Amino acid sequence: MQQGFRHWFLEQLAMYAAYHRDRRNRLTHHIGVPLIVFSLLLALTQVQVMRIEDFPLTGAAIVLGLLLLGYIAAVPLIGVLTAIFYGAVYSLVMKIAGDAPQAVWTVAGAGFVVGWIFQFVGHAFEGRRPALTVNALQAFMAPPFLIAEMLFAAGFEKDLEASLQKRAVKYLPDQNAA
Repeated sequence: MQQGFRHWFLEQLAMYAAYHRDRRNRLTHHIGVPLIVFSLLLALTQVQVMRIEDFPLTGAAIVLGLLLLGYIAAVPLIGVLTAIFYGAVYSLVMKIAGDAPQAVWTVAGAGFVVGWIFQFVGHAFEGRRPALTVNALQAFMAPPFLIAEMLFAAGFEKDLEASLQKRAVKYLPDQNAA
């Protein structure tokens, strides 16, 4: 089961890589993705599922926890680094979450819109629509891929990078169709 999930996860990352080959697109995603995740987590803090003593268990904690567990299970180093980064984002989110609801929703909405502007500008550079328009699950691949990309740039996980690039070929646009 673990290997099956890892294989599926790596295929998803490879598809994401195929849709993000332009350096400018990738750079805009390093701004847009964290903004969108921040915004979604902030919005999800407004959905309280239950309270455990003084800790409110919100939709944000549940969604983030499940995603991070999946990332860690599939690619441990990338998953742990993603957890550290988005744990810091979650900490910031929780500081804002207690503000007046109108302020929370305004910040969440503004961050979401600005994040998506960065995404679409990046895809204009790429000349290709976002991968999530083909496969909605690609929305969940952005955070670990951005962490992986930073590891690759620093010279780590070169075998994983080569594997993803090899797998990504099938998701590239057909050069002969036109």
